[in-house]
Amino acid sequence: MLTCVFVLTACGSEKAPSEFQQSKESAARSRADQVVKFTDALVASDNVDSMLENYNNMELGDLYATTYAQYCGDTSFMCEGKAVKSALTSFKTGTDSMGSIKEFGEPTSVVDDDTIVVTVPLTGENGNGSVELIFTNDIYLQMTSCTLNLDETKGQLMTRAALNTLLGMGTVFVVLILISLIISAFGVIPKIQASFAPKKAETISVPAPAPAAPVVEEEEDLSDDMELVAVIAAAIAAYEGTSVEGFQVRSIRRAAARNWKK
Repeated sequence: MLTCVFVLTACGSEKAPSEFQQSKESAARSRADQVVKFTDALVASDNVDSMLENYNNMELGDLYATTYAQYCGDTSFMCEGKAVKSALTSFKTGTDSMGSIKEFGEPTSVVDDDTIVVTVPLTGENGNGSVELIFTNDIYLQMTSCTLNLDETKGQLMTRAALNTLLGMGTVFVVLILISLIISAFGVIPKIQASFAPKKAETISVPAPAPAAPVVEEEEDLSDDMELVAVIAAAIAAYEGTSVEGFQVRSIRRAAARNWKK
């Protein structure tokens, strides 16, 4: 019973909109219908490309508001430049796909705390669509957004979903294949580098020269040359400070020139 009581306390009827709010909604729906018809006529005049190219967002908003006042007689209309650019671009692209607009449906509105969203259905030669307009929820009803959206059939939605899935999976597989090729190339790169590297000069082993045989100096027996023996003996005796009788010369050997110089 307590649960039922709490549930009942949460129930209640929606608050009915005031007359002022209803008047704003009605004005927003009426203005949205005029904006859609005016934008369609503007796109049909083939001046959209020139306007988008030669004017920035602020100038585009002022030009659109001025031309709208002349077309509809509503001088209180206010809009943002980005909303006008979005409207012209989407209408140009949408009408190329759905063809010229044959019928404008009855506008419907949804009220939020800050905005009033109005939807206007359209019927074209090759397809249908709808225009979504967003106005500020105040006395000025400034248009902040305007976009033409095409109605797609279930088959078109499924086709687009399949294409998106195929594109996503295909991209993943392509990237994986590229990564595998790069990894497999790691084994080939060293071989390619080795083939382009300069070849080392071949070393020719030269046998070491055989050691030269020692020169054996033949001793020359000069002991029979008495004069030479006497001279050498006298020189030695003079160097040693003794007499010749103190030693006897038995042999004489010629010394090497380098030793003699030392």
